[in-house]
Amino acid sequence: MSELFASGRVVDAILALIVVEAVLLAFLHRRRGLGVPPADLLGYLASGAALLLALRSALVGAPWISTAFWLAAALVAHLVDLARRWR
Repeated sequence: MSELFASGRVVDAILALIVVEAVLLAFLHRRRGLGVPPADLLGYLASGAALLLALRSALVGAPWISTAFWLAAALVAHLVDLARRWR
């Protein structure tokens, strides 16, 4: 189990689940009109994915600049999502 975390593969698995979730939610919205429109999903899924990539970067011992990049990407995605929702 420790190898799963040390290698960052646990994050890869979670990212794969996020992709499956996005596809299923987009399918449900397109077919039945249920849930959140896919364009609205992108903001928070992108920021969550970037945070997971920052975690993966830290877990595998990547250079600090890599972790900082993913954290900054999460911030940008979050701010874009917030700007889209602001009324």
